[in-house]
Amino acid sequence: MKAGTDPRRVPEDVKLLYVDSRAGAFRDQRFTELPKLLGKGDLLVLNDAATLPASLRAGDVEVRLAGELEGGAFRAVLFGAGDWRTDTDLRPAPPRLNAGTVLRFSDALSATVESVSTVSPRLVSVRFDRAGAELWSALYRHGRPVQYAYLKEPLPLDAVQTGYAARPWASEMPSAGRPLRWPTLSRLLERGVQVATLTHAAGLSATGDEALDAALPLPERYELPAETVRAVQSATRVIAVGTTVVRALEGNARSNGGRLVAGRGETDLVIGPSTSLSVVDGILSGMHEPGSSHFSLLTAFAPGPLLEKAAAHAEAAGYLVHELGDSTLVV
Repeated sequence: MKAGTDPRRVPEDVKLLYVDSRAGAFRDQRFTELPKLLGKGDLLVLNDAATLPASLRAGDVEVRLAGELEGGAFRAVLFGAGDWRTDTDLRPAPPRLNAGTVLRFSDALSATVESVSTVSPRLVSVRFDRAGAELWSALYRHGRPVQYAYLKEPLPLDAVQTGYAARPWASEMPSAGRPLRWPTLSRLLERGVQVATLTHAAGLSATGDEALDAALPLPERYELPAETVRAVQSATRVIAVGTTVVRALEGNARSNGGRLVAGRGETDLVIGPSTSLSVVDGILSGMHEPGSSHFSLLTAFAPGPLLEKAAAHAEAAGYLVHELGDSTLVV
């Protein structure tokens, strides 16, 4: 499948592949027709995390922030020489850094490596030389969003935000919600569909390091509001917008004996064909190729053969994949 490359593509131009697991069927829709596929009793849960300018340069080393840790340090992944125009898998490894190494991003911002992971020397924790509002101001001045090699031009920060983005927690865009704008949300509400939010710190999708990629997704923090818990409890059907929402809801339930509990938590849950879901009934997702981890997650919602047929149809019909691609609804 071809990757989507237009960060300004409007929802009216986004295709939506509707997969009905019970009927064993699928059909083409437009994304703006989503309200016709949902109705009263359905709950749509969104990840309202805003996307960070998570990529910083310190000489030949690129530092990609992979989530804030308790106590104010950040987990980060290191990349070697080159830039986003080189595919992640082809980027050279960075020089090995030890605890105590100082990374200087500018005269006004630096960070110290506090620890190096046993999984890969490219996975480190770093602590910036400032905190609070001063740190966030510096990050937004000197950082930029994580970029993708299949694009012709670099993505500006506003192109990787959903229309309902709130706190800056995500290392990469929670892209399943990218085409979900307020006109469509308003029509969903008019049809009796409930809409609720949670915040999940979407991490990095790839690192180019075999051992580290095998460990993805890394533990990611989330916050589940009490009103969202109540909305889930009263819903007939829960539809997650993106894999991060599935992981937050199902991870929370698994940590609390099968029930949702409002508050903050962390999950490293990996969802696939053998996963038994207790909270989420369907997913609105971007398009992904068979064999990818995102595609594997869809098999928790529908049989693999049906999804493979749907994927073959999508390829023949010219659907676009990845962060800026088209969408699928699996229920």
